[in-house]
Amino acid sequence: MEYRLSKLQSFFSELEVDAVFVSTPVNIRYLTGHLAEDAWLLITRAKTFYITDFRYIEHVKKVFKARNIDVIQFEESLFKTVVQLAASHKVKVFGFEENHLTCYQFGRLRALAGKGVKFKGLSGAVEALRVVKEAQELDILRQAIRINLKGFSFIKKFICPGVSEEAVLFKLQDFIRREGVAFSFPPIIASGPNAAYPHARVSGRELKSSEPLLLDLGVEVSGYKSDLTRMFFLGKMSRSFEQNLSAIHGAQEAAYKVIRAGVEAKVVDAAARGFLEKKGLAQYFGHSLGHGVGLDTHEMPRISGKSGEILLENMVITVEPGVYFPGRYGVREEEMVLVTKNGCEVLSGYRDH
Repeated sequence: MEYRLSKLQSFFSELEVDAVFVSTPVNIRYLTGHLAEDAWLLITRAKTFYITDFRYIEHVKKVFKARNIDVIQFEESLFKTVVQLAASHKVKVFGFEENHLTCYQFGRLRALAGKGVKFKGLSGAVEALRVVKEAQELDILRQAIRINLKGFSFIKKFICPGVSEEAVLFKLQDFIRREGVAFSFPPIIASGPNAAYPHARVSGRELKSSEPLLLDLGVEVSGYKSDLTRMFFLGKMSRSFEQNLSAIHGAQEAAYKVIRAGVEAKVVDAAARGFLEKKGLAQYFGHSLGHGVGLDTHEMPRISGKSGEILLENMVITVEPGVYFPGRYGVREEEMVLVTKNGCEVLSGYRDH
């Protein structure tokens, strides 16, 4: 974790700041390795301060006992403590997470700091470090994916006509508890026409024969998330569904062929979208192709036609083309993919149903 902090500090000159104030819990966790609860992080060129209150102070001191992180308890005001620490380290340009700090918080900091301190918004500074996964992070993500795939195999035995979407959810909750993990997000369990809604809410609708079930599931292991989608079909597949599912698989394969370090994210989106266009299905694909995955289920980079991001080696992204037909059904499958120097590795394997 000290490496991550020092790496951020090494960018201070490029960012033109004397300190960075981190207020996002997931970014604090990434930089310190500790799950943040009512805590802020102030990083100067020479020191790192973990600032929290009486409820957590003793526990945090033990966590960081052998670490080069100073634990500070605020009493009167968190904002005042941050400003005083910054002043004691002669901070003149104060970087902050503009996407996460509230207007009220920013106003308090600026008022307390006075006119001698300049504030500079740093949108995505820590997130830019998070996009390239370290070996340990990849190991945890692989573990989450294994459990995720195990969950699909487990629930497949339970899916049958007459079972409700809610019952599928309850069964998955049992599985998650037994595995000792958590959901990355509320699962999407959409049967028949409900699958035409990309982010359908779980309902009491019962599954019926000769229709699909879309299951978007993710698990969390040590803070890291998986995010996978599978299609199940109850009974014999209709010809149209089979063709559309085949097209989705073809779009994924088209994306895999262009994924590699140095490629623009929008090129990957275009490859999958172009394949669906040839099949006459592009008009039914209304969302982006994918996104980064890590400590957040959705993080940088965004794999879309509007993205200006470049893929880097050891990024983990999703590839999830989908086509949706209102009133009938939707088809989406989602894999997690590791970007490599010369191509990619589909971490979640291939479909088995």
